[in-house]
Amino acid sequence: MLFLWLYMFYSCAGSCAGLATRGSPAPPRAAAPLPQLEPGEESSREEQRAAPDAASSISSFFNGSGTKRLPQAIIIGVKKGGTRALLEFLRVHPDVRAVGAEPHFFDRNYERGLAWYRDLMPRTLEGQITMEKTPSYFVTKEAPARISSMAKGTKLIVVVRDPVTRAISDYTQTLSKKPDIPTFESLTFKNRTTGLIDTSWSAIQIGIYAKHLENWLLYFPIGQILFVSGERLISDPAGELGRVQDFLGLKRIITDKHFYFNKTKGFPCLKKAEGSSKPHCLGKTKGRTHPDIDQEVVQRLRDFYRPFNMKFYQMTGQDFGWD
Repeated sequence: MLFLWLYMFYSCAGSCAGLATRGSPAPPRAAAPLPQLEPGEESSREEQRAAPDAASSISSFFNGSGTKRLPQAIIIGVKKGGTRALLEFLRVHPDVRAVGAEPHFFDRNYERGLAWYRDLMPRTLEGQITMEKTPSYFVTKEAPARISSMAKGTKLIVVVRDPVTRAISDYTQTLSKKPDIPTFESLTFKNRTTGLIDTSWSAIQIGIYAKHLENWLLYFPIGQILFVSGERLISDPAGELGRVQDFLGLKRIITDKHFYFNKTKGFPCLKKAEGSSKPHCLGKTKGRTHPDIDQEVVQRLRDFYRPFNMKFYQMTGQDFGWD
């Protein structure tokens, strides 16, 4: 009966349209251009554009592939904090579907519109969560307002790490691509004699977490942001993933049984990755050996970050133990 109904549906779709146009066919008319929308209006307009017609609904019924939705949760930061590890761990959960590559929508591609952004998302079934991660969102001034405009209820996750270690890791990544860059020590200071830290250098600036968080709290309540410890993600991945699953309203499926510690890389790996029966570790770009840094410079950086760290602990209600 179902196939008979479908046959009649598509037969009518063609023949009825033909009957309607017999006689004096009207010339085709160009579609009127859509008015320009403000960011707050764009979401509703895109929702209207994305409304499925009968044919697409039937297609979805048969292929069971679900629907592309805007993300309900976003890992917004921070760079070199452990965001890739968190995303890969979360993708093990059957109710999490995430984009592999970083979309950079809210910082670099916002002019492309929400329809473009939605199209990047994986298809999800009812009850599944759509996610993405782009660490640079956390330090992008416009990102909070843009995400709030998309959906005020979006859940945000920030993976933070000792800002000194994070800065060295950031430098190490750049050094691997540009071996001729200046030393870490020379980039750290505006004037090494006076000890004035160069906060314009992104590797330093990203680690001033309290400053960036203030911008997010203008648009999102603190309870809507989860702060994950990059250090605990290594020492106790199951514990941190338990907190993340609770925050996302997911059943605690990812546990200790999913991880093993890789001594060569120095961090935990998955016993079975998403869609695979084999163990999976992050690639060679993760876990690079850091260069030796002058300990006097390291101590000066620790002194510089200390008041910002204290404020961040107060704002989040968590002591990350970086001092």
